[in-house]
Amino acid sequence: MKFLKKILGEEWAELQKFNQLSQDERSIVFYAEDSSSFVHFEQIIYELTEKMECQICYVTSAKDDPILSNQNKRIRAFYIGLGTARITFFLELKAKILVMTMPDLETYQIKRSKVYPVHYVYVFHSINSTHRNYRKSAFDHFDSIFCVGRHQIEEIRATESVYNLNPKNLVEHGYGLLDKLQKNKSVKKTASNIKTKDGKKNILVAPSWGEKGLLETVGSDLVRILLDNKYHVIVRPHPMTIRKWPHIIKKIKQEFNDNLDFEMETNTNSFETLYSTYGLISDWSGIGFEYAFVCERPVLYIDVPQKTNNPYYNDITCKPLENSIRNLIGKIISPNELENIPKIIESTYENIECFKTKIQKIQKQTIFNLEQSGIRGAQEIVKILHEKKTQSN
Repeated sequence: MKFLKKILGEEWAELQKFNQLSQDERSIVFYAEDSSSFVHFEQIIYELTEKMECQICYVTSAKDDPILSNQNKRIRAFYIGLGTARITFFLELKAKILVMTMPDLETYQIKRSKVYPVHYVYVFHSINSTHRNYRKSAFDHFDSIFCVGRHQIEEIRATESVYNLNPKNLVEHGYGLLDKLQKNKSVKKTASNIKTKDGKKNILVAPSWGEKGLLETVGSDLVRILLDNKYHVIVRPHPMTIRKWPHIIKKIKQEFNDNLDFEMETNTNSFETLYSTYGLISDWSGIGFEYAFVCERPVLYIDVPQKTNNPYYNDITCKPLENSIRNLIGKIISPNELENIPKIIESTYENIECFKTKIQKIQKQTIFNLEQSGIRGAQEIVKILHEKKTQSN
């Protein structure tokens, strides 16, 4: 193995190691495009390996993926990077099922296997709707889609009808990350740690990304106003903001780093901050749903222009979820009202009981299989695997 790594490189050596497994050993394969993927697979993988005693493979493009150091004998993990080894992995894949959270299969570099009838399963990494926040053909080439809620099923079926696409296997799955956060909630005591030791209230600023996003437009002004009004401010930029607009992140850091009540949190794999947050300020980010549903506290949405990744989204008549419930699980605030943010924070969070019952009801109406998504996902994967084995026989 050391010789292969030296000659071919680590990624190619790992790919060859994966390809040397028997067909049964790589029947179920999970692919992670980055280290954040695991939280969306975690509940399913636990059910498959611990409860159903299935063997799985986990192929990742992230060198820092926590799965690479796992000790579970039922999980074989492989690192293939982001280069040509990854392209080859997809083109020459021989597996019965591939589970992934990366959309746009077959659209760019990542293609369906050319040598084997793989069944492709998509698991959502967001509660958001499918037709505005994602590209037009983001899900067209998957065989099964594990849907978070009824809104995604309705949107995908409408897309199939409008564009005359073959119907996919749409599964009433749920949202694994939400289930994980709910399980952890009981030990975090969220109501008792929403202030710093000196009594200042924690405010988390966690927006989406885009040229007209919150941080990219009014980020510095918002942070300054919050700090001037004696809040402890944690800014959690989207990874794409860090990648595409690093000068904005640098500017915010330089401006506020000397203030002890300012933090910049760039580890988006951790959700610990949610439990210690008095209030969340966002724009169109899916973290608003996660905070509202887990902490049962309202979200303050700065109403910057919405990012549209699909210019044809109006072909689908379904109203995107993020457009329909922001005002139900929180308050929408104009960017011109930033000076009033402190007053809005206090008036909103001192009267959260009026939101709490409403948020609980919306969560039940919106999300499938609350705290049971892992079981549902694992059962569906085993069902698909059994059907493929029956077909091949």
